[in-house]
Amino acid sequence: MKKSQEDTVKEDVQTLSEEDENKEFLKSLFEVLLLLGEQSIPPITYGDSKWDTQGLGNFQALLEYRMNCGDGNLKKRYEVNKQCCSSAQLIHLLEVCEKFIRSKLVEEVKHNGFFSLLTDDLVKISEEWYLPVFIRFVDQSNCQRERFFGFLNLEEDEDVLAEKLLSEITESWGLDMEQCRGQAHSCSGTRFSKVKTFAAALLKRYPMAVLTLRSTRTLNIVLAGGMALSGVQLVMSTFMKIESFFSQSPFLQLELEHAISIFYPNKEEKANKLKEICRTNWTRRHDAFNVAMEVLEALLLCVDSVHDNEDMRWTDQVTHNALEISKALTDFEFIMALVVLKNVTALTQAFGQNVQGKATDIHFAAASLKAVLHSLKEVSENIDVYHEFWNDEAVNLAAAMEIPVKVPRSILRKHQSEYRNIRPEHYYKNHLSVLVVDYIIKELNELFCEEHVKTLRCLTLVPTVIEQNKSTEPEEDSIQVFKNDIPTVATLSAELHCWWVKWSKKGKGETFPSSLHETLQLPDVKFFPNMLAILRLIGIMPTLSLEDSCNVAYKRFKMYIEDIPLKFKSKSLAVINLNYDVGCDLDSVVEMYMKTNPEEAEEL
Repeated sequence: MKKSQEDTVKEDVQTLSEEDENKEFLKSLFEVLLLLGEQSIPPITYGDSKWDTQGLGNFQALLEYRMNCGDGNLKKRYEVNKQCCSSAQLIHLLEVCEKFIRSKLVEEVKHNGFFSLLTDDLVKISEEWYLPVFIRFVDQSNCQRERFFGFLNLEEDEDVLAEKLLSEITESWGLDMEQCRGQAHSCSGTRFSKVKTFAAALLKRYPMAVLTLRSTRTLNIVLAGGMALSGVQLVMSTFMKIESFFSQSPFLQLELEHAISIFYPNKEEKANKLKEICRTNWTRRHDAFNVAMEVLEALLLCVDSVHDNEDMRWTDQVTHNALEISKALTDFEFIMALVVLKNVTALTQAFGQNVQGKATDIHFAAASLKAVLHSLKEVSENIDVYHEFWNDEAVNLAAAMEIPVKVPRSILRKHQSEYRNIRPEHYYKNHLSVLVVDYIIKELNELFCEEHVKTLRCLTLVPTVIEQNKSTEPEEDSIQVFKNDIPTVATLSAELHCWWVKWSKKGKGETFPSSLHETLQLPDVKFFPNMLAILRLIGIMPTLSLEDSCNVAYKRFKMYIEDIPLKFKSKSLAVINLNYDVGCDLDSVVEMYMKTNPEEAEEL
């Protein structure tokens, strides 16, 4: 029987109504998920195999609250299905939220031009290791910004991993890596080689993505963290244990301070200074190895006292951790590696501090790199002499701490015939001192290539630096590194000269901008288009520290990683939480979900 026109219209209205109901239902789900994500509240316990059918999950609880408050559409769906979605569907909903937010971030980055790619220490989520990725750019208000883009899975063989990661960044995420002008990586430890391989592949495919230091890590700690030498890794892993151990309780910190007083009885000023340093995250400082040498004996006394636990103050876990640290501190391989690191990184310490300082300090550091490398090469060429001094220092310290001087036990066990009669002094020279010096020279050359150094020297465009160096000519040679990325190369020399003249003379009582951030905020910088373009390009360099107001993403990331228990960590929720200020249009999110999961959307 042929349907009348009126019946057809009624069916269309009914169909439209069902589709709208479905969309409203999905909007309710996404609204609740985004609220949970923004507040770092897990919808369910990740790692649990069963969906919480008793309604105890946070997601379910909020949905029930909405239903009780009058969300009829949600209630109607729940009464039919007895649940709003399964755990698998929930994960897909979260993934769509993550994908939508990242698409908005890609638009933001694309709108602002050039950027740099940064990674941080690996994070374990659902028993797999992930690499956190940030993007740094300068926004339309000329403020440096960082955005957290998400995690890259590192659970692949090294030979295919780099290509897989690059493919995910460009194809899945949609970043235009031709616009990338810098990269920096903070990873250390056993998986560092995978990150190094990725960095090399990125640089090979996109040569403008210059490898640099990241401002959140001190140079000396980065240099040591990347070495695969067993002694150096023993020092670095022990540093991590020390930081974790003393952060457990202020009473443990007091134990250490008491031990410092015992070892410096007649040097109250020195003892107080060391106590003050030890109240900070001293294992991450530029002079961490020097500080460790000064507190080493007090540190051993402290952890031994805690392990003995004569007054039964400490838990079994605390005493066990104290024993682990004590074992490391009394290993001669640790002592020798610490002495070598202290002496070699003394040559890079001032450079590292300056390169992460103010604009004038960074400019000075860029000019001093050649001298630092020259000093390191001189040590390398005379390593026999230097190692003899370092060995004597380590042996004397070991004697004071009653530690036997010997080759690492693991080496003797594996290569007994080869190293049975070798003297420790010779072993550590060839397998530690030589390799540490050579690695640091190589790494400095990689982290501070010619393009990177020229970029840092361009901080001479900051008015305070110009005023301090008014007797010198503008560094046009360094500025030429940006010639392909500025609006009008033909007028660069004339514009640079005008900029230089403008800031060479300071009037009485006049103050000049002293940082890149302040310079970018100058009202008349827009009248110098080439200078503005160059300042924006300098601003995306990962080496430069961000102003506190611009560094929100990284701070929130550290809070998320430290505060959220392992079983509750979720890569999708992290993206939602760390990009809480990205506006999510629920209609657009629903549309993306229906395109991505059409069959699942119908089931819901």
